[in-house]
Amino acid sequence: LMNNESSRSHSIFTITVESAEPGTNGEQSVKSGKLNMVDLAGSERQSKTGATGDTLKEATKINLSLSALGNVISALVDTKANSRGANFIPYRDSKLTRLLQDSLGGNTKTVMVANCGPADYNYDETISTLRYAYRAKSIKNKPRVNQDPKDAMIREFQDEITRLK
Repeated sequence: LMNNESSRSHSIFTITVESAEPGTNGEQSVKSGKLNMVDLAGSERQSKTGATGDTLKEATKINLSLSALGNVISALVDTKANSRGANFIPYRDSKLTRLLQDSLGGNTKTVMVANCGPADYNYDETISTLRYAYRAKSIKNKPRVNQDPKDAMIREFQDEITRLK
C-alpha cells in the first residue's frame, strides 16, 4: 500500500537573486536570476496504492498535473525536433507547468534528478520515470543574462562605439 508518511503533493521552492553593479553611466545595472527547486510527487496507480476517498482525489490531481507536465515536455521536444518552433506549448494546462515555464524551454539552466526504486515490484514505475527523464533531457534551453533592457541597450551601444573606434 501507499506510504502513509507521503505528503502526496508537489513542492516548489523558488529563490530569486538580484545583483546590482554600478554602470558606466553612473546608474545601477541590475541582473537577476531564479532558482527553482522542485520535488514532484510520483504518479500513483489506484490499483496498486489502494487509495480511496480524499486520497484518491489527491492522487488523481497529482496524476493530472504530471500528465500536463509530460504534455509540455513532449511539445517542447517535438517543437525542437521539427525545428519550425511553431507548435503550441500548453503551459497553462496546470499550475505546475505555469510555475515551471522558465525551467521548461525557457531562459534557465535546468537539472533533473529522477528517483527510481530498485524493487521489481516498482519495475513499471521505474521504466516510466526513466522515459519521462529521457524526454525531459531532450529539452534544450537557451539561458542568457537577465538584465534591465535599458542596461542591455546601453551596453550594446558602448560595444558598437568601441568597435567603431
